[in-house]
Amino acid sequence: MTEFFYLVILMLAGIAYVLGAFFVNRVLAPKSPDVEKFEPYECGEKPMGPAWLRFNVGFYIFALIFLIFEVETVFLFPWAIVLKKIGVIGLVEGFLFLGILIFGLIFAWRKGYLTWH
Repeated sequence: MTEFFYLVILMLAGIAYVLGAFFVNRVLAPKSPDVEKFEPYECGEKPMGPAWLRFNVGFYIFALIFLIFEVETVFLFPWAIVLKKIGVIGLVEGFLFLGILIFGLIFAWRKGYLTWH
């Protein structure tokens, strides 16, 4: 048997697992449709106004920038741990990575994406 066969078996098992979970949920979940069940949820409070309100796109941009920088800085910890093993080339690549992050931060700052309006 080839590795491809094992991959197909693994993929089919994953699909079967997901479909089985959906089936078990459909069979075992309580069914009690209610008017309150179909209302939009807002932190346990009663909804104020329609659910389709326009938000300032700056909130989304700010959140995406935060996620990008948070995820990218997580990559610095493994880099710092293996820095002795990877040597000078790894150090230069790490500083290049930091330079790109700093450039992105300066770009976002100058564009005004980091200010609340």
